[in-house]
Amino acid sequence: MEQGTYLQGKYQLVEKKNLAKNTYDFTIAAKEMAELAEAGQFVHLRVEGFMLRRPISICEIDRSAGTLRIVFEVRGEGTKQLAKINEGEFVDVLGPLGRGFTLLPANQSVIAVGGGIGVPPMLETAKHYQKNATVIIGFRSANAVILNDDFKACGNDVMLCTDDGTMGAKGFVTQALHKRLMEGHADMIYACGPHAMLKGVVELANEFGVPCEVSLEERMGCGVGACLVCACKTVKNGEEYYAHVCKDGPVFPAEEVIFE
Repeated sequence: MEQGTYLQGKYQLVEKKNLAKNTYDFTIAAKEMAELAEAGQFVHLRVEGFMLRRPISICEIDRSAGTLRIVFEVRGEGTKQLAKINEGEFVDVLGPLGRGFTLLPANQSVIAVGGGIGVPPMLETAKHYQKNATVIIGFRSANAVILNDDFKACGNDVMLCTDDGTMGAKGFVTQALHKRLMEGHADMIYACGPHAMLKGVVELANEFGVPCEVSLEERMGCGVGACLVCACKTVKNGEEYYAHVCKDGPVFPAEEVIFE
């Protein structure tokens, strides 16, 4: 898809679920948008009463049904308002936006690492590889766990971690990633989550010599690269520069990101 091809319109919310405390799952009927969308991209939603749109990662793309699935956490007044939209109502969506993940042939062995609300964009990515993807997902505790069964339904090998050990293995995703890398080769690592987690994932990717792509989360203004709200420090050909997460990302090759 040509970078920068996106649509804007009002699309119907066809299914709404509450996955965990303050975490909502929307399926939106947007046939043309689903045709264009790629794993790792995002949509920008207009919320009644708020000037700035809210960027939310695409969790799943169903081209045959003509739907996009998004999963988001209520973090402020905007997402609180968004969560009040009901099935049958319409959502103002701009998308698909940004640069997604680079998908390799499906028989390659990959690792997808997600932390907290960085887990949803991993689903469409891991689905492509089915049994050839190891999915490592981490949450604060059992009551925050989402999409575990969805990954398993895709045939992925799932390693679940919680900070407090209430579900899965106790510890961080980086510990599980180290264990998986010790066990065998991987052709690519994909990651999305908190900054500290991404830094740790990239260090391990470097240590084991595995290519890595990271999806960055930043506050956004316009979503199409016209404002400078979501600038992040990157490096290309030895030159440091500020990239736009919304347009140049949200996915970047790990070696281009400067983790302060």
